[in-house]
Amino acid sequence: MTQEDLMIKDECILVDKDDRIIGHGSKYSSHRFENDTPHGKLHRAFSVFLFDSQNRLLLQQRAASKITFPSVWTNTCCSHPLHGYTPTEVDSDADVAAGTVPGAKRAAVRKLRHELGIPAGQVPEGRFKYLTRLHYCAPDTDTHGPGSPWGEHEIDYILLLKGDSFDVAPNPEEVDDTRWVTPGELREMMRPESGLKWSPWFRIIAERFLLPAWWSDLEGALATDRHVDTTTIHRVMVPDAVLGPE
Repeated sequence: MTQEDLMIKDECILVDKDDRIIGHGSKYSSHRFENDTPHGKLHRAFSVFLFDSQNRLLLQQRAASKITFPSVWTNTCCSHPLHGYTPTEVDSDADVAAGTVPGAKRAAVRKLRHELGIPAGQVPEGRFKYLTRLHYCAPDTDTHGPGSPWGEHEIDYILLLKGDSFDVAPNPEEVDDTRWVTPGELREMMRPESGLKWSPWFRIIAERFLLPAWWSDLEGALATDRHVDTTTIHRVMVPDAVLGPE
């Protein structure tokens, strides 16, 4: 199916600011920043950070043909758990409180295969480590200008996984390039002088969490719960109009 087809077919999980499910809606309607939805529709997402045996992180450059945030560099895989799948990709409040989030993990396995060709057997659900959630809102002004009709407004579930080897075969409809990087190499790539564009969600996660904490203690992040926070929804770049009164 084309990018446009998937925008209509796929149903995102709509939530309120506290990540309580309020319904579902097409990927198209969820990402439109216009008229009655100037900040889109808040929905669940996930971000996968895949590490190899050398503790290098796999980055991807989104395809130039992507409707939102084309050609930007970002983490290994970023997408959405969807409504209507069997087994379900909808996590309950209990799943989130326990930090198990099986729905988000199933969605991650599905999209790693779709975007990067990584077989499900190399990224089993049980090996993903869920750390926390990030709420952010970002219109795609780099691509579509200051009045952009497209953007992302998500509560993003952060998933880490480390493995010995991965068979990476990018889908050209989704990914233009991939690169395994060390922390130092990532810092160099993210310098303004590089001229590279980055997804807003990855920049937030990299600068606030990944580089200062998780990556420098990767084994602890993966094997213990000292970086796990199942209660906080970290809010960055969220307009006051979205949050409303507390």
